[in-house]
Amino acid sequence: MTFAGALFLIVVGAILRYAVNFKIAGIEEHTIGLILILAGAVGLVIATFQALAWYIAQRRRDRTYRDERSYRDERGYRTY
Repeated sequence: MTFAGALFLIVVGAILRYAVNFKIAGIEEHTIGLILILAGAVGLVIATFQALAWYIAQRRRDRTYRDERSYRDERGYRTY
């Protein structure tokens, strides 16, 4: 789940929980809103961990590429 998807669930859940006044037979709108808010919060935590894992992996890839690359100029001297 992405940040935008999680925030969307939180917003829709908050609207259902706090701003809706109509009743549908057999459905609790406030409970559905709470469930959507909680699902959005869990999705936000998952999206944060995924973004953090991607960032760490990207830094490792960049560092490995720089360490393995040959740093020599046109005369053959090592440069850093």
